[in-house]
Amino acid sequence: MPTRSFSRWIPHSFFIVGIFALGYVAVTLLGAKLYQAHEARRFEQALKARQNATPSSDSESLKSSPTSVGAGPQDLAAIEGRATVRTRPVWGRIEIASIGVSSMILEGVDQATLRRGVGHIPGTALPSQPGNVALAGHRVTFFRALRNIHKDDEITLETLDGSYRYRVDFTQVVAPEYTAALDSSDGKILTLVTCYPFSFVGPAPQRYIVRAHRIPE
Repeated sequence: MPTRSFSRWIPHSFFIVGIFALGYVAVTLLGAKLYQAHEARRFEQALKARQNATPSSDSESLKSSPTSVGAGPQDLAAIEGRATVRTRPVWGRIEIASIGVSSMILEGVDQATLRRGVGHIPGTALPSQPGNVALAGHRVTFFRALRNIHKDDEITLETLDGSYRYRVDFTQVVAPEYTAALDSSDGKILTLVTCYPFSFVGPAPQRYIVRAHRIPE
């Protein structure tokens, strides 16, 4: 009798677990959407503040100082009058109009960061520098539309230092341990990284790479 009662509850327990899982996903996606909207507004305000700023020793020092991996977030924090990179990780925005991608770019690729936006891989170049700018995003959220990207599609990175346009050269599926895609470059290139296959359930076994080159102004 107890065994029969227990067996009756098994379907109900799966249903309850499923409801909790769906609820968690919904809350996570809603949180990411709200975060993106909030940071997009602040980024637009920072862009306007920089465009409208009168020349001063502070603004000139920001423009003339060497760019480093932390320079993007530092600039945004400075313009908004806030203190540290850790509290202001957003330094730009990625747009791929042809496939409907638009996301704020944050510094870092830890799970908390990638739940909120596209992450800049530490140690790789920034758009204002020569080299390889590498960005990572989740295949189920911000980079899901990369499955539809094609050669010659245009990618725009917008920062407080300016707007940078790239044209897609190729896409590639690689093993997770393949790190050559992140190697430095003498040119000005952009590398986007996400997991693959896009429809895979659970931790994906491969990585999807998009490589693009900077379009000369």
